[in-house]
Amino acid sequence: MFKLPKLALLAALFSVGAQAASLGFGTPASDNEIAGWDIDIRPDGMGLPPGGGTAEQGEPLYEAKCAMCHGSFGEGAGRWPVLAGGEGSLTEERPEKTVGSYWPYASTLWDYIHRAMPYPQPQSLSDDEVYKITAYVLYLNDIIDYDFELSQASFAEVEMPNQDSFYVDDRPDVVNARCFEDCADPAAMTIVGTIGGLSPTGHFKEDSGVSASHYGDSAPEASTATKVSLSEVAVRGQGAYDQYCAACHGSGVAGAPKVGDQAAWSGRISQGLASLVEHAIQGYQGDAGYMPPKGGFTNLADDVVADAVSYMAESSQ
Repeated sequence: MFKLPKLALLAALFSVGAQAASLGFGTPASDNEIAGWDIDIRPDGMGLPPGGGTAEQGEPLYEAKCAMCHGSFGEGAGRWPVLAGGEGSLTEERPEKTVGSYWPYASTLWDYIHRAMPYPQPQSLSDDEVYKITAYVLYLNDIIDYDFELSQASFAEVEMPNQDSFYVDDRPDVVNARCFEDCADPAAMTIVGTIGGLSPTGHFKEDSGVSASHYGDSAPEASTATKVSLSEVAVRGQGAYDQYCAACHGSGVAGAPKVGDQAAWSGRISQGLASLVEHAIQGYQGDAGYMPPKGGFTNLADDVVADAVSYMAESSQ
């Protein structure tokens, strides 16, 4: 009496197995796939690849690929991270946590640049370029000399100013007190994003139903933004904007005109759409900041950039 169910079960398992095989489930990772993930660098430098470079060699690379966000001297453009300075500020009320003042390991800098920079094109740098840019950032913090060759062999010679100031936090874990009255209703909360919805600020819209006491003295003002009727081209360009442009133009960092800011865009729009598209494609140095060609995504087709510009311009009228 149990033969039929068992046969049915075996048939089902065989079918699932066949589907899994056709979808590539369960196959061993190839050496190339493993190498693509195995890119971490230990604090002692274990994992660093061959290669090298000096701060002198890294300076032009930094200017071309990093300065637009981090500033020519690591001072940070707009609200992008500051990389240099801040020595002796960690005990102050507003410490400046930079590579030189805070980071304990130079290998972390190499790893992060290699893994995630430059922001528009992560992992596009060669190993030698990473060494050179890392050397230049260390030089900006007076950690190495301008002609010091940073390499797999010399990395251990780099001593970070704050490397001995970290310790194991042995405090016991604590449990936060629960809210029992006048609590915000999670179902009524709407998170407001800062960069295309990717970086929640932790604040809520006034119409979310959250009581004013949740914010302190007063609730935030409700948004007065109105929706703009967009052309077909602009609608088509919104996807490109969200993916490639919102990081800067959604928040106004590094001098980028923020989408929706009519005052910032009126003068630009008056130049004509063709001029805006040309600047976006070829790059442009303005009074407020530098626009890299195609925002750093040089592989984008010109018409994709043009559509994104149309979306930004029409959304800012």
